Amino acid sequence: MSKFRDCPWRKPDYHYGDGVIGLHEEIEHFYQYILPTPCEHAVRNELVKRIENLIHDLWPQALVEIFGSFRTGLLLPNSDIDIVAIGLWEKLPLRTLESELIARGFADSSTMFVVDKAQVPIIKFTDRATKIKVDLSFNMQNGVQSAELIKFLKSEYKGLAKLVMVLKQFLLQRGLNEVFSGGISSYSLIMMCISFLQLHSRHLCNEKTNFGVLLLEFFELYGLRFNYSQIEISIENGGGYFMRDNLRSPLCIPDPLQPGNDLGRGSSRIVAIRQAFQYAYRVLSQAVNPLDDSFSSNRSILGRIIHISDEVIDYRAWLHQTFKHLVVIDNRPSHPYRKSSKSHIAAYPAP
Repeated sequence: MSKFRDCPWRKPDYHYGDGVIGLHEEIEHFYQYILPTPCEHAVRNELVKRIENLIHDLWPQALVEIFGSFRTGLLLPNSDIDIVAIGLWEKLPLRTLESELIARGFADSSTMFVVDKAQVPIIKFTDRATKIKVDLSFNMQNGVQSAELIKFLKSEYKGLAKLVMVLKQFLLQRGLNEVFSGGISSYSLIMMCISFLQLHSRHLCNEKTNFGVLLLEFFELYGLRFNYSQIEISIENGGGYFMRDNLRSPLCIPDPLQPGNDLGRGSSRIVAIRQAFQYAYRVLSQAVNPLDDSFSSNRSILGRIIHISDEVIDYRAWLHQTFKHLVVIDNRPSHPYRKSSKSHIAAYPAP
């Protein structure tokens, strides 16, 4: 068992610095650890290809696209795959596709859910072979557009991905990462991060940026300083804060791609979200304080607010052991689970 079982991103032979330097180093190592390995990426590509082939068998003219975290590269090991089928149907074929997915062995009926009464009808299932969850929708092209916007913003703000990945894990552990349960969507979280970086004096995120400082300041802003009830967050035209028109929305973030769409309107647990950010700020502030005699350099600072469960660690190991044949080995080790640093399966490029 690893010395840092709950914090597998920590390198046992690495001497971490004190305070925010050590926190910065851990964020860098967490990001390297949490990114999908070539095997994990290949497994997801292969699953998408199987679903695409099924849809084309049924509707040859349909277009199949991925969106969400797999398209943007901002995915955790247990993230869903978001897929949209675009075509001409008088009535969305939710039940037809549900039946075919079960008949062809993609999923057991017990893991299949058809949400046909929602604003965006969707099929949710867990792939039997890989245990990966899939959300499949129809004719919703705004998801693809949003993913392309996020990819552009990633290229503009070089530190965005590292900040977002830590925050996604933080919210996931607390059950605050899904809008249907009152949390924050990944899209909303990314908009909050972009706004934070736009209005930050160190927003360029160059090689000298300390991500420990940035993370602390993000938690300080949204945990202690930000007035959720009166201010809306906008990233347009360089970003800014504006007085809200919609006072009923718990978190007001205008969608930069869809005027009139408030991304935060479903985040009803905004009080719990703010409290979680406040808690993280106080815990990390104490941990990086040089006067905190209780802290040892052998203990993880980042691990005080996030951890990786044994279940996820074991799942990644199982996935690699079971599907390593999908990756062409190039003999350049750089990840705990991989013997190759590049996958030659490139249907959807790795982040």
